[in-house]
Order: sequence, then structure tokens, then C-alpha cells
Amino acid sequence: MSRSVRYTSSPLLASKTPVWRSKLVVAAIAMGFVGLAARAAYIQVIGNDFFQRQGEVRFARTLELPANRGRILDRNGLILASSVIAPSIWAIPEDVDRDPAKLRELARLLQMPLADLNKKLENEDKTFVWLKRQVDEPIVQQINALKIRGIYQRKEYKRQYPEGEAIAHVLGFTNVEDQGQEGVELSFNKELRGKPGSRRVIKDRLGRVVEDIGDQVPPVEGKEIQLSIDSKVQFFAYQKLRDAVIAHRAKAGSVVVLDSVTGEVLALANYPSYVPDKRVNLTGEQLRNRALTDTFEPGSTMKPITVGMALEAGRVKPSTLIETSPGRFQIGGFTISDTHNYGTLTVEGVIQKSSNVGALKIAQKMTPHEMWDTYTSLGYGQKPQIEFPGAVTGRLRPWKTWKPVEQATMAYGYGLSASLFQMAHSYTSFAHDGSIIPVTILKNHEAPVGVKVFSAENAHAVRKMLQMAAAPGGTGPLAQTLGYSVGGKSGTAHKQVGKGYASNKYRSWFTGMAPIEKPRIIVAVMVDEPSDGQYFGGIVAAPIFSEVVQQTLRMMGVPPDIDVKPQVTAQPVEESF
Repeated sequence: MSRSVRYTSSPLLASKTPVWRSKLVVAAIAMGFVGLAARAAYIQVIGNDFFQRQGEVRFARTLELPANRGRILDRNGLILASSVIAPSIWAIPEDVDRDPAKLRELARLLQMPLADLNKKLENEDKTFVWLKRQVDEPIVQQINALKIRGIYQRKEYKRQYPEGEAIAHVLGFTNVEDQGQEGVELSFNKELRGKPGSRRVIKDRLGRVVEDIGDQVPPVEGKEIQLSIDSKVQFFAYQKLRDAVIAHRAKAGSVVVLDSVTGEVLALANYPSYVPDKRVNLTGEQLRNRALTDTFEPGSTMKPITVGMALEAGRVKPSTLIETSPGRFQIGGFTISDTHNYGTLTVEGVIQKSSNVGALKIAQKMTPHEMWDTYTSLGYGQKPQIEFPGAVTGRLRPWKTWKPVEQATMAYGYGLSASLFQMAHSYTSFAHDGSIIPVTILKNHEAPVGVKVFSAENAHAVRKMLQMAAAPGGTGPLAQTLGYSVGGKSGTAHKQVGKGYASNKYRSWFTGMAPIEKPRIIVAVMVDEPSDGQYFGGIVAAPIFSEVVQQTLRMMGVPPDIDVKPQVTAQPVEESF
């Protein structure tokens, strides 16, 4: 049996406790309750905003609602660029189910090695990591079917370009954040991207939305941009350029097609190119919009401008005789030559035969200041005013620094530089009855207001000379087009290498317009470094001009202005550089 204990007889209980000790304990307990009450009052009333914010930081999130990027259309309303839903896959690494079979299948669907997937899941941030951005919808559905814990998706948009490489340099592309990086996508990024919306939510530790808080701000969709580009003309120009570059084993090439009535850019093609939505192992050679970014000495395509300014200054007439014998001219210790001794030529003949000696003698009838004024009025040495990134100014030195030999060489396209786009733009002055008109990449609903450079009479006279140059007996007979009268000037320029010129590297040009009496389009062609043995602009670039002119005018519904006759193959004619 256990002994009964008399607790009341315990010495500890029998001892007398000091009164102050019990009071102290009671006071401490009371103070504790007072402190807790004060703290609760502070949290609930005085410091409520602070603690509310702290709670939201830990559990509340602002979800961005992406805006659909605006479409890009061609002049006829055909879609050139649009966005489609392409969710991005992300994960919370610490929560991911590490089932080997499921992870192996996930890596296959994401088209990445399993080792790379595991490396992402071992990320220092255990709460968030992107696995792959912008995944196609069918793949996302297969990933969802795996039901892997800790793997989530976010709605995003992916850009698509139906016309592919044919129009890549016009449109450019966007990055994974849907921001424009090149071309129209960059120039009009602000208008196209729209404004993202937002949604305030509370999430649990697994990243799941458990409650909406506040009002949802809907996204503002991006604006639609309609270009002046005709996708059919663009594709045809690109196709013919590509074929010619490959056939002549050239380094690259460009084509610009302008509507000479409205100033709209109908086509702007470059080769080599790239596929905008499949940018793998790209180089600067592919990305560069050569028609706008590359400058060259334009060679003989400048001679019509030299003649135009001399006509305008009243120094010559189309029938004025120019002595070019013996086909060479000494100036400043340099010898300027023609390919043949053409003897005495009219001013029209200088353009038809592309005489360097004739062009420099015409230039000598003017002052450097007069020539510089005309060049600048035509846009040389100035950045083109077009809604496009990367357009360059070219080179045109101040007239006060010109030496006599430099004034002479500028008459036939050496000593200054320009882009193909600048060259095409300057020819609007001949096509538009003497006024150079502004150009645009956007569809134009208003008639352009030009700046007068030449009189209508002199512009017409130059057009007649361009027609002679593109006809049999001129330097560009291969520019002739079935059913349409054409006029244009070929050019062949040695490429500058260092401080000199390469003897075996050329750029071939042809710039012209059609129909010649009332020009509707201007087409400029450049082929860089043809290396199959042919390099004259009248042989390499003129056939591209011919095909692009004929197809473009047909697509525009321009009626033929000459009778269709049996075609006789023209013999290539050498030209002066």
C-alpha cells in the first residue's frame, strides 16, 4: 500500500511567502497583458498600413496581362506580321516532382537535354525559374497532360511572319519580351506593343491564385500598322534578286521599288536574308538592310543628275556638242578615261554612251557650290526622312573643300557615296516633273508635296536621255520591258578597299523608271561583287530591273504604252565606269 501524504503538513507549504513577491508576479502578468493590448492596438490601428503592405508583399502579386501586339498589313490588307498565343513554361524548383520518367518526357517536349532541364531546376532561386519561353500550344497541352507538380505556364504571345525571308528586312522582328528589334517592328514599337493590363491576386506558397483583390485593369491592344509595301511586288523583287545574285555568284544585292506618284515604297528587298521567326546562327550579312544601311560610290547612275543640273543652270542644252576625243582627259595629275573614243557627242549622247569625259566636261561648266546645292536638294549627304531605323546619310563633303579633280569625278559618281534608297529617291525629281517628293513606308492617303529642283521641261529632257540609255545603242538595252517604255541608267563602280580601289571588285547598278512619258514607278537595283565574269550594270542589274518593272506595272494595273513586238535579243554594250 502506498503511504498517504499529507501535503498540508509540507514544510514548503507551511512556510510564509512574502507579500511583495505575489504582488510582483501579478503586476508582471498585468503588464504583459497591457503590452499585448498596446501591441495589438498598434498593429490593428496605428501601424496597420505597414503590416498590411508586408502581408501583401508575401502573398499578394500583381499579374501582368500582356497586350496583343498590333498586326502589320501590306497596302492591300494582307497580313505581314501577327501575334499568336504561345504560353511560356516556368517552375517552382523546390516543389517540382522529380519523377525521372516525367522529367525525361518534359525535356523532350521542351527540346532540351535532360541535363539542361535538371540544371534549371537546381537554380539558386527555389521559387521561380523559366524553363522555356513561347511554347507552341500543342506542346503545352502535352506538358499539361504530364501533370508534373511544380510546373506552370504563363500566357504570352509569339510573333509570326507569313511572308518569311522575302520581307524580313522591312518588318524586322521582336525579342522574347515582344519588343521590336529591327525594321518596322522597331520603328513603330510604341504603337504596335499596346499597353499591358494588370490583375492583383493573392497566391499561396505553391503559386496558385486563391483570391482576386482590387479591380482588374484590362490590356490595351496594340495598334494596327498598314505599310505601303505590296507583298506581291516585294516577293517578286526578292525572288528575281536572289536568282540573279546566285547566278552571278555575287556577294549580295538590293532592290528598291518606289511609286513615283505617291512616294510610297512598294518593295525593299535584300539578299541574303533570313526568316524573322526562326533566327538561328544569324550574321550581320543576313540582318543588314543593305538598301538603307550600305553606301557606295554610285558610278554612272549620277550622270543624269549632272546633266540635269547643267540644263537647269542654262549651261547646256540637250543638243549641245561635247568633245570627248581621244577618250581620255588629264586633270590634277589623274587620267580619266572612257571605254571607247566616242568623239563628239551631244549632251544626250553623253548619257546614252555613258561617257566619263563628257560628264566631267559638263560638270566643269558649273561651280562646286552649284553642284553641291543640287546634290543636297536631292537628298545626298543627308539622312533619308523615312520611318525606318538605320538609314544612313552617305558622304558629300562641303563644296569649299573640293579640288578640281574631285568635282570632275563626282560628275560620274566617284568621290561621294549614297545608299541605293537615296539613289532611287533622287530619281523622283525626274519622274515627278522636276520635284523631289517625300517617301514613306506607310500607306499614303494624301498627295505628296514636292520640292522643285528642276523645271518640268528639263526633267522631261533627262527622261528622254534615260530612255536612249536603256535602248539599243545605249548601255542598258537589257532593261527593255515587254509592253512598257522604260528609261534608266546603268552604273559600274570599283569597290573601295582601304584608301584605293580594288581592280577586280565591282558594284553593279541600274536605276530607272517606267512608263517613260508618265512614270509610275522607279526601280533601283544593286548587285555587290558579281564574280562570274560579268560585272557591268547594264548586263548584271538591268535584267533584274526589266523583270521587276514589267511585273510591278502589271500588278498595279498600268496599261501598256507601247505595242508588243517580236523581241530581239540585244547585244551587251560596254559602259564607262
